[in-house]
Amino acid sequence: MAGPEITQTDFRGIKLFGRGKVRDIYDLDPYLLIVTTDRISAFDSVMPNPIPGKGEVLTTMSAFWFKKTEDLIANHLVSTDVEDFPDACDPYKEILKNRSMLVKKASPLPVECVVRGYLSGSAWKDYINGRPISGINLPKGLRESSRLPEAIFTPSTKATAGEHDRPISRTEMENIIGTELTARIIQTSLSIYNRASAIADKAGIIIADTKMEFGILNGDLLLIDEILTPDSSRFWSRDDYGEGRPQKSFDKQFLRDYLLSIGWNQKPPAPELPKEIIDKTAEKYREALNRLVKQ
Repeated sequence: MAGPEITQTDFRGIKLFGRGKVRDIYDLDPYLLIVTTDRISAFDSVMPNPIPGKGEVLTTMSAFWFKKTEDLIANHLVSTDVEDFPDACDPYKEILKNRSMLVKKASPLPVECVVRGYLSGSAWKDYINGRPISGINLPKGLRESSRLPEAIFTPSTKATAGEHDRPISRTEMENIIGTELTARIIQTSLSIYNRASAIADKAGIIIADTKMEFGILNGDLLLIDEILTPDSSRFWSRDDYGEGRPQKSFDKQFLRDYLLSIGWNQKPPAPELPKEIIDKTAEKYREALNRLVKQ
């Protein structure tokens, strides 16, 4: 992958649908065009420096996992091949190549769907402070990075600009989207996680946790956004795994750790990133891609 570095797009002649922390989204009714830039966010803030090749890695990995899970649930992906895109995209093919998805226009559900197989991140912080994880009480005696007895579903709210996601319980999720839909999403999310974990294990990667999003189109539930990427998951090295400590990872935890080490207050503006942090982050993303997709 050697496409141009892209931090933001502005496609004249195509209606901008919205910009996320990483993605620029365009309206090609009845579809959406999702362009994954090289922007990277941490602690809900976008960094001032892009990660070269990141958009291509995320798009390739999402397409890989959508294919691997399409028998478990339908997804929004139509194509990642620019030759399949509407004519309005023709002037921008070089930019769009390898970093964009033509998708069905579903209505996103207002919850983040997180599955955890290992105790890390915010879940570990809650655990050591005696708090349940999204309403779930875990057994005593677990350590940082411990494998959980079974994977758990820990939903959260979707953060708006300037806010952080907030963990919610299953009951709170049911109050937001309904009991029946909640039950289906939990079962589907756990099935996706368990299948992906088995695939990743063969590549020497542990998927500690991952975040998914779902949407509704014509009354049907779809898997949307990205799936099982280094932006939305914790990927650990199986060979280096050990309880009681942080793990060697192939995701943006490396960037988070750097930002914590310099004492950033996690409020905008985000600090400039040194070249070695940018390069190392890009290297980790590429390694995850090479291990998982090209095994």
